[in-house]
Amino acid sequence: MSGPVLIAVDDDPALLEAVGRELRSRYERDYRVQCRGSADEALALLDELAGAGEEVALVLAGETVSGAPGTELLAEVRGRFPHAERALLVPWAHVGTPGTGDAVLEAIARGRIDHYLVRPAPPPDEQFHQAVSGFLLAWAQTRRRAPHTIDVVGETWSGRAYELREVLGRCAMPHRFCLADSAEGRALLADRERRRLPLLVMPDGTVLEDPTDLDIARSAGTAIDPSGDRYDLVIVGCGPAGLSAGVYGASEGLRTIVVDSGSIGGQATSSSAIRNYLGFPRGVTGGELARRAYEQAWLFGARFAFMQEVTDLAHEPDGIVVSLDTGGVVVARAVVLAPGASYRRLGVESLEALRGAGVSYGAAASEAPLVAGEEVYVVGGANSAGQAALHLARFAERVTLVVRAASLDAGMSHYLARQVEGTPGVEVRTGTEVVGGGGDGRLDHLVLRDRASGAEETVSAQALFLMIGARPHTEWLPPAVERDPAGFVVTGPDVSAGAVRALGRPPLPLETSLPGVLAAGDARHGSVKRVASAVGEGSIAIRLVHQLLAV
Repeated sequence: MSGPVLIAVDDDPALLEAVGRELRSRYERDYRVQCRGSADEALALLDELAGAGEEVALVLAGETVSGAPGTELLAEVRGRFPHAERALLVPWAHVGTPGTGDAVLEAIARGRIDHYLVRPAPPPDEQFHQAVSGFLLAWAQTRRRAPHTIDVVGETWSGRAYELREVLGRCAMPHRFCLADSAEGRALLADRERRRLPLLVMPDGTVLEDPTDLDIARSAGTAIDPSGDRYDLVIVGCGPAGLSAGVYGASEGLRTIVVDSGSIGGQATSSSAIRNYLGFPRGVTGGELARRAYEQAWLFGARFAFMQEVTDLAHEPDGIVVSLDTGGVVVARAVVLAPGASYRRLGVESLEALRGAGVSYGAAASEAPLVAGEEVYVVGGANSAGQAALHLARFAERVTLVVRAASLDAGMSHYLARQVEGTPGVEVRTGTEVVGGGGDGRLDHLVLRDRASGAEETVSAQALFLMIGARPHTEWLPPAVERDPAGFVVTGPDVSAGAVRALGRPPLPLETSLPGVLAAGDARHGSVKRVASAVGEGSIAIRLVHQLLAV
């Protein structure tokens, strides 16, 4: 049969048979399962498959194979099949032992493996299959085969076609892009009358011609008209903090609505692998985390109004009036501000003109398949930039991470900095900034400047991903909501003495200078710019909302 290949390697015949049995029992209908008893046999199979142009989706290897660590064999896979998922098989008795944990983390940091997996128990081992299914989904996403994928067809890379890809990325909706005159584009358009481009082909076959953002929200069932309604709680923003507030608010009986000018996830959707989020030892993408949180809030009864922008807040006798860009209003008993922040603009005019044509802000997870075999640059020194560089390295010829700081440790988690520095195909240039670049309709070069010497260098580049700084989405707030000089919302003990006197009481820890309005997440002054911190603040905000409503 044809299809992608799953490979298991172990020099213990009984253990190999157990793994092979589990793989064949569940996946043989859609995948070809191959088992090998030594490293040499496995490498010969990989070479044969690579020479034949076959696809390998997953390789599993025992802790020791042919007298050497299984991580060494798995490291060899990346050069032959850069998109294959690689997992080390660990006995149940070794889970929790320091030596095994250290070895697995070291192998991940050095780019030798992607995951670990506990060896299957006697069938049916659903925990084993849950992990394997997750690995296969991750592989499908890198190969642009994710379930419920939306096809975007455009005449050019930039313009509205790029904007649509940005919208879908913010919605955490799997999507792929092709030009109308490409083979893939012609195939998608072949059975349809001439349509206005760009267009979206939805998973159920529905076609949206040059849709507005609101059209996309309606098609996904996430657009409602909240005008004139009354709620216990209005949450402004649907990133991790807003989603957390939505889950806890709705689950605790508050009539809750979440309003966002974009969609779910905020900046977190650009993270291709969050490995240090509590409860996900094998990591989770920002998009997947956002989708799960959205479904959780929806199940508890939270309502969502996407592609709608809040333009003003006012404290009135009957509640807090929330004004929308549609002209409507919502009245709330309490408000949680979680508008998040976006990446700061680079400010180089020639590069801004190429947005969507090689230049992107964030969105590395969705744009990665489009840079296969190219020279790619990522600008930024925080975790999101490091995660993007690692993900892009599976597609690009080479990835260069450009960091203004003198070292990665200044803004990146230690485990991630080690992984970036140890990954083949990733180069790190510290103390460097992008000061120019351009191309004829599409990016083809950048100008880099050494911050210490001032020396400039022109380099070939086909893609640039910018993940620098944080600009809070707070410019719309009324003067009654205090902000610091950078625009971040001031809360709790940081509220000015004059505002405290006007409030008539000390504000609650996350409360702003406007009574009944709280702030959480990246847009709050003094917040820790981490997903887990934003989620924590969202949950704490709901406890404080209950205190406000009880008065």
